[in-house]
Amino acid sequence: MKVETKVYLPADLAKALDQLSIRTRRPKSEIVRAALASFMSPDGAERTEAALLRRLDRMNKHMERLEREAQVGNEALAIFIRTWLGATPVVSAADEPATRALGQKRYGNFIQALNRRLSSGASLADQAFEPGGLGLDGEEPASR
Repeated sequence: MKVETKVYLPADLAKALDQLSIRTRRPKSEIVRAALASFMSPDGAERTEAALLRRLDRMNKHMERLEREAQVGNEALAIFIRTWLGATPVVSAADEPATRALGQKRYGNFIQALNRRLSSGASLADQAFEPGGLGLDGEEPASR
């Protein structure tokens, strides 16, 4: 059994209800009934809280993964820089222009390779964590 009830709404809320009714093609009484049932439901707040907690847990796991990836990247870069500085010989003043030109050419090649990799969607970091992904065991990766 349904009982007719008259309520007074602020103009902006009444307009929003009208627009929602038109947009969803549902009667206003159905929308108000669902809203009241949700508002008055004793477990409505608990369901909302549970949904928020699930979302926060997913976000937390995502942040932890990003933090780990950044840490791995920073460590890899630090090891590379230390190795490069230890292995790079000092260049004489006479050889400096040729060395600088070669460095610029290599840097340009590096930027092109980086652009190709980013455009393809492939991730070296993802491959690094796959078994045999980078071929560091002396063998070529299976995907190549």
